[in-house]
Amino acid sequence: MDAHSRGRADDIDPADQWVLNPNTGNYELRLNPSGQQSGGAGNRDSGSASASTPRRDTPPRQAGRQSRRTAPQQPSRRDVPAQRSRRAGTGQEALHGPPQPGRRKRKPQKSRKQKALIWTGGVMAFVLVSGSVGAYLLYEHFQGNIKTVDVVGGTNGSTANQAVNILLIGTDKRTGKGNEGYGDKGSVGHADTNILFHVSKDRTNATALSIPRDLITDIPDCQTKQPDGSIRTIPGTQQVRFNTSLGQDGRDPGCTMATVKKITGLTVDHFMMADFNAIKTLSTAVGGVEVCVAHPVDDKESHLKLPAGKSVVKGEQALAFVRTRHSFGNQGDLDRIKVQQQFLSSLIRKMTSSDMLTSPTKLYKLADAATKALTVDKQIGSISKLKALALDLKKVNPKNVTFATLPVLDNPAEKVHATVVINPTLADPLFSMMHDDVSLTEVKQKASAAKSKQEALLKGTQAAASDVRVKVLNGGAVAGSAQTTLNWLQNTEGVLKSENGGNYKPDLKKTILKYAPNQADQARKLADMMGLPATAMKPGTKDAVGLTPMTLILGADFQAAGTPIAAPTKAPKDIPQTHADKSVCAK
Repeated sequence: MDAHSRGRADDIDPADQWVLNPNTGNYELRLNPSGQQSGGAGNRDSGSASASTPRRDTPPRQAGRQSRRTAPQQPSRRDVPAQRSRRAGTGQEALHGPPQPGRRKRKPQKSRKQKALIWTGGVMAFVLVSGSVGAYLLYEHFQGNIKTVDVVGGTNGSTANQAVNILLIGTDKRTGKGNEGYGDKGSVGHADTNILFHVSKDRTNATALSIPRDLITDIPDCQTKQPDGSIRTIPGTQQVRFNTSLGQDGRDPGCTMATVKKITGLTVDHFMMADFNAIKTLSTAVGGVEVCVAHPVDDKESHLKLPAGKSVVKGEQALAFVRTRHSFGNQGDLDRIKVQQQFLSSLIRKMTSSDMLTSPTKLYKLADAATKALTVDKQIGSISKLKALALDLKKVNPKNVTFATLPVLDNPAEKVHATVVINPTLADPLFSMMHDDVSLTEVKQKASAAKSKQEALLKGTQAAASDVRVKVLNGGAVAGSAQTTLNWLQNTEGVLKSENGGNYKPDLKKTILKYAPNQADQARKLADMMGLPATAMKPGTKDAVGLTPMTLILGADFQAAGTPIAAPTKAPKDIPQTHADKSVCAK
């Protein structure tokens, strides 16, 4: 039976056909309100399942077919609550029926229900940070709504037990009802809104880095998969707007992912993309999103009209709120980014509220709207894979999710500053923090035994610089870095027993120092001079023989000789930030 149509028998909302089973903590599909449930009091001794009761993992359409067949014999199981009817009473009797004679009335099993809510809450928190909500719900009949792009690059396989980077892309494509009137109705869909969502390896925190669409940058060569299965290489372009990394010259989201890697040094594992319709449908599905403005707004271009203070926006008004550029600050894209961050933060708070999490009807509507608005890479393009990813990332607490904007400067090449360029003074420390999973918020982390042991490698006596023997190799740093480092060590630091080892393959993301146990004092001295973090220390198990040197391999995180590689513990003060658990008003 199709839950969208024929499931409305007896005034039952299709969303209410998903009922929370308190015995398992899962939502189950109940298609026949009057049919006897398997394992019920009437057939407990028969050992047979009701033919009208589909399995939990049976898609709705298949469930209808299955109801017309006799189910095979299977062991009895505990009673699953019957489907809730709008004409039925409320409370426990409406869900479970009246107490059976001779049995003591049992209290609801809160622990299992709480587990279900915790799972749902974690899923919703992550999804809403990304602006691409319902792909993480369990309902298999939403699978057909999900759209995928088979990009070259990204991560194929599990990202558990490692940091995860997901690129969230909002395009300016004007597809969908009512969107033709928004500016360039013929747009191929450029990367208009871009957020790199970085989740730490230990899942204690996340940083959502907004990248301005008008950032002038180099777009690297990228490969795209064609409909016939062939690979096409699209030449890169120098000094153009970031938003042309998508759509322009046939570029797909994989090209935008490659551009983000070139800028930040972070490998993007996956992408999630949505167009104008996503904001309209999702904001409506949650019943509206609360926003705040410091002054009345009447923007004739975006058609946004709001009084000062707090308002609830949804549909067209929500889209106008995230699109407006002429209502706040200097009326540019950077201030629009702040407004978008405020909107997403409010969306997170709305979705993690108990009112939303305890309503199957609201979750159903949200899932239906979200899966229709979402496009993802093929590696995570299924309900099961998205569910696995969500379950892995659900530990991130919304209060430890920080929105930040890529530090930029007005483009000095322009008289009228319509574009921006990266401010390396502020951006480089921020990239370093994201590389090393340093949170932008105050996160209390429990130091594990392994971490404490790693940090202990930097503690202890240090050898004299003249006693340090090291071979320097380039394993991903800028060309010539090994030689410039060698010159610095010999001429500035007095490490005369050093040599150039050439290039190291394959390239490394992070710098490492390999040494033997009897070279520990030399390693501590070199780490102190170079500013190496504890994670760069790689001790061996056997002592070095004779004059064997240590091996220093410069990774992609290496900047320059004498510049500490360890990430700062706090972000520069001038980086704009918005915290997901706090409400702010746009000015």
